[in-house]
Amino acid sequence: MTAARTVGLIDALTRAGVKTFAHKGYQGAGGTIRTPFKRHRHRPGLSRSQRDVNRAHARIRAIGERAVATLKSWKVLTRLRCCPHRATALVPAILVLQLVEEGRHPR
Repeated sequence: MTAARTVGLIDALTRAGVKTFAHKGYQGAGGTIRTPFKRHRHRPGLSRSQRDVNRAHARIRAIGERAVATLKSWKVLTRLRCCPHRATALVPAILVLQLVEEGRHPR
């Protein structure tokens, strides 16, 4: 949270209007950062609606978590020594190759 504030990440996301779904560690970040409800020790448990919101929040975050895990599994990205813009263009190409290999790409 300190690093995100120091580099201005939270302000930049808010100015750009990017809604961001973060984990409980970003509680109180403000702006467009959305975090799940946190249960506190000396308070009663979360209400049913809060648990439902947390479940929906987790579903949304899971998509991003899977995407990051997929990117990490592509070892070729760890060996790149080129401009970040070129690397950004390579990611969709690698994804298509992976989907073709898995038989999930619509041909």
